[in-house]
Amino acid sequence: MDNIFQKNEILTNLESLNREIKNCKKCRLSATRSNAICGEGNINSRLFLIAQAPGETEDRMGRMFLGPTGKIIDELFGAARINRNDIYMTNLIKCMLPGYRKPLPDETEICGKYLDEEIRIIKPDILVPLGNLAARYVFRRYHGINNLSEAGIGRLFYSNGLKIYPLRHPSSLLYNPQIKADMIKQYTKMAVFQKECKWYPVCPMKYFFEQGKLDKKWIELYCKGDWLNCVRYQMEENFQYHPDNMLPDGSIDKRL
Repeated sequence: MDNIFQKNEILTNLESLNREIKNCKKCRLSATRSNAICGEGNINSRLFLIAQAPGETEDRMGRMFLGPTGKIIDELFGAARINRNDIYMTNLIKCMLPGYRKPLPDETEICGKYLDEEIRIIKPDILVPLGNLAARYVFRRYHGINNLSEAGIGRLFYSNGLKIYPLRHPSSLLYNPQIKADMIKQYTKMAVFQKECKWYPVCPMKYFFEQGKLDKKWIELYCKGDWLNCVRYQMEENFQYHPDNMLPDGSIDKRL
């Protein structure tokens, strides 16, 4: 009963926010758009994708990822065995940018507040910014850093109770098809994030965390994050012995 009430509250708050977004006239973009694009998808998903801004097709049709980039992201989702209806997607900038220019600081500030409210309402587990613009905003706002190196793409971060998994924007393939294999590999990791490790309920990491002996970051980054990359998981799957005080990265914590 509580879950039903909570879901209804989220939907009510989200509908109110979306009405505000659709009627927004706080910056110059309202004069050139056809539609302000609201988020869409599964509000219960662990994944919260943040694209940069809608394109011409999205602006005309009033939905996300319908143009050439939409075909690419559907292909990436297909390779990753992810259904777009199973995740939640939104934009940092809610209106089309004329000539696909970069957003001005006041436009980012205004739309960023809408995004922050969207995140506050839905309370997602993992933010997935697509492209440099969305990644810079998310990392500055929720991770406290202003620059994200190329090495950060496809790596899971944890800070302030939120996980962040930055990815290249699907439109990157329009200009650089050579990176397709890498992008498929990185997008496929999202399927891993949709559920926690099957061994977590009986894992010593859970016990140590609940006893206050283990930093929460290990649970979030591995047990409820990239468990496929956990050394403990890999050894368990291969019936290999591993001590209880082995951490997910394979190191031994003698304090445990």
